[in-house]
Amino acid sequence: MNLDSLESWLKQITGGDALLALVLQVFLVVLVVVVANFFLRRVLARLEERTRLTTTPWDFALVSAARKPLTLLAWIVGITFAARIVQAHADAALFEAIAPVRTIGVIGCITWFLVRFISNVQDGVMAQRLAQGESVDRTTVDAIGKLLRISVLITAVLVGLQSLGFSISGVLAFGGVGGIAVGFAAKDLLANFFGGLMVYLDRPFVVGEWIRSPDKEIEGTVEEIGWRLTRIRTFDKRPLYVPNSVFTQITVENPSRMSNRRIKETVGLRYADIDKVAPIVRDIKAMLRAHPDIDQAPTMIVNFTQFAASSLDIMVYTFTVTTAWVAYHEVKQDVMLKIAEIVERHGAEIAFPTRTLHVEGAVDTVSVPSSAPVAG
Repeated sequence: MNLDSLESWLKQITGGDALLALVLQVFLVVLVVVVANFFLRRVLARLEERTRLTTTPWDFALVSAARKPLTLLAWIVGITFAARIVQAHADAALFEAIAPVRTIGVIGCITWFLVRFISNVQDGVMAQRLAQGESVDRTTVDAIGKLLRISVLITAVLVGLQSLGFSISGVLAFGGVGGIAVGFAAKDLLANFFGGLMVYLDRPFVVGEWIRSPDKEIEGTVEEIGWRLTRIRTFDKRPLYVPNSVFTQITVENPSRMSNRRIKETVGLRYADIDKVAPIVRDIKAMLRAHPDIDQAPTMIVNFTQFAASSLDIMVYTFTVTTAWVAYHEVKQDVMLKIAEIVERHGAEIAFPTRTLHVEGAVDTVSVPSSAPVAG
C-alpha cells in the first residue's frame, strides 16, 4: 500500500475530511514506529543476553553494538516518513530538509554502530584472552581500535558531505592547502600525535609497565597511551599526564623488562679476622650457588676486594631469579641474613668504622668507634 492508496482509504473512513485523514496517517505511522521499536528492543535485548554466554566475542559485539543505533534508526525512518506525509499537504520550506536530515541520520546511525562494534570487539577479545590465561598486548589492541574508529569517523564525514552535495575532491584539496596553515598553528598537537605514534610503533613501553626517566622526574606505571597524552600513575598514586612529544626527547628506562634484579653489597670484616676471610668468601659463594632464588647464569662475584679504612671488604655481586620488587627484597633479606650467619659461624664479626689512637709513651693502643669524641 502506497501513500496515495492509504490516503484514499482514510478519506473514505473519515468521510472526506482531509485534515482528519492527515492526522490519522501520521498517527498510524507513529504507532507503527512505536510498536516496531518496542518489539525490536525486546528482541535485541534477548539476543544480547544469549550471545553474552557464547564463547566467541563477535556475536555479542555485533548485537550489543546494533541495539541502540537500530532503535534510533527506526525512529528516524518513521519520523521522516510521517514528515513526508505532512509535506504532501503543506508547502513549507522546512520540509525540504527532510531528505538531508534522513541521510545524515542514517549515516550517523551506521557510524555509531561501527564505532560501538569496534569497541565491543576490542574489549571482548581482550577479556577472552585474559580468561584463557593468554598474554594480551593492550597497547597494540588500543592502537588498532583507535585507528579503526578514526577511519570510520573520517569516512562518515566524507560520505555525509558527498550526500549533502559537497564535492569531496574540493574538500580534500582544501584540506591539503589548509593543512599547511593548520600544521603551523597546531605544531604542538601534531608533535604529540606523532610522538604517540612513535610510542605505538617503537614500543619502548606498553600499558601496565613501570617506566622512569633519568632526564625528568617521570616514574610510575603506564595506565593509558593516548594520541596526545600518556597517563602515568606514580607510586604515591598521583596521575601524571605527559605529552607524547616528550618521549621523543628524553631517555626512558623500562624496569618492567629487566631480566633479573641485582644484589650488590659490600660485607666488611674486622682486621682481626684476616685469617677467616678466605673460608667466609668460599662459604658465601657456596651458599649463593645453592640458593634457589639466585640465578646461576649471570655473573656472580664473591671476592675480597680491598683493605678499607676500618674493614676488610668482601664484594657480593649476584642476580635474583625474580624481577618483582617485593619478592626481590625478600630474597635479598634472606641472602644477607645467611651471610651474617656464615660470618658468625666462623667466629668473625661485621666491622664498624673505628679509629685507633696511638698514644706516645703508652704501652697499649686504644680503638674507639669513629663516631666517639676523641680528647685532644
